[in-house]
Amino acid sequence: MRTILACVLVTGVALLSGCAGSGGGKTESQVVALNGAGATFPAPIYSKWFDEYHKSHTGIQFNYQPIGSGGGIRQLLAGTVDFGASDQPMTDEQLSGAHAKVLHFPTVLGAVVPTYNIPDVSQELSFTPEALAGIMLGTIKKWNAPEIAKANPGVKLPASEIVVVHRSDGSGTTFVWTDYLSKVSPAWKSKAGAGNSINWPVGLGGKGNDGVAGLVKQTPNSIGYVELVYAIQNNMNYGRVRNASGAFVKAGLDSVTAAAASAAASIPADFRVSITNAPGAGAWPISSFTWLLVPQNIPDAAKRQAITGFLEWMLGPGQQMTQALSYAPLPDSVVAQEKQAIARIQ
Repeated sequence: MRTILACVLVTGVALLSGCAGSGGGKTESQVVALNGAGATFPAPIYSKWFDEYHKSHTGIQFNYQPIGSGGGIRQLLAGTVDFGASDQPMTDEQLSGAHAKVLHFPTVLGAVVPTYNIPDVSQELSFTPEALAGIMLGTIKKWNAPEIAKANPGVKLPASEIVVVHRSDGSGTTFVWTDYLSKVSPAWKSKAGAGNSINWPVGLGGKGNDGVAGLVKQTPNSIGYVELVYAIQNNMNYGRVRNASGAFVKAGLDSVTAAAASAAASIPADFRVSITNAPGAGAWPISSFTWLLVPQNIPDAAKRQAITGFLEWMLGPGQQMTQALSYAPLPDSVVAQEKQAIARIQ
């Protein structure tokens, strides 16, 4: 679990490390503390943002717990956090059960990638949608199966059993992955479907993107799905996937941006949209927005001002920090829509 900022005791007074310097710092009672929880998918960029924002707004402290999208939604609905975070838009049923209206604010775009650990295979593999669905269903059982070998000519694939690794917690990353599989595979849609927590046909479970990454790294002949930054940070192999136009593409800023561009002209007013399996020759097919979930009514004026101020900053300077962590910035048209939506917070 990532800790954003920690409390330390200095001469008997509780101060927030990084929140108060040796001269003119604020005591804990003077700090506006914003508590949030949810998706691990955007946790690296959120950690960076919260730290950078605090440097210029020392009276505002973010405490974000990356517990998975499902956990973030549950805590928001329970009223135990000031904001949630999810890679899956809240459903109509979830929204109707909220104590107050919840607004969705897209923050960045990211890619979910198939990452694998096959001893003695160093080449970058290519996957068809049919192969990915078959692997996850357990109907494609060995690495040298024809459905995999055909897309990887010249690669010596072993006859080893495939070990599937998936999320064990309620996860927006799982929703993005299974939403994609449901669009490209009728068999997957009928047998497993889309959701942030499903009954997996096969496999081992890991908690969080970091848990799945760790299991794949330590399990020979395994395959799992993680947000792109986790694959890069852990120096893991991840494959190309054939997209809706028939091209095998690699996940990256350009291919995620291409996927977003296909949806930018038709973003609904509430920002709840899926962009998996997007059209376009260069589009990465397993791309997604990720959202901050913010109550429309925030009675505490200090917290309301802190959240709206951060959202404005996130849509401006914050977007310039995304690419260094392998996230794609929001399209300009979405940024413009969101700036208008911030005014709904009261």
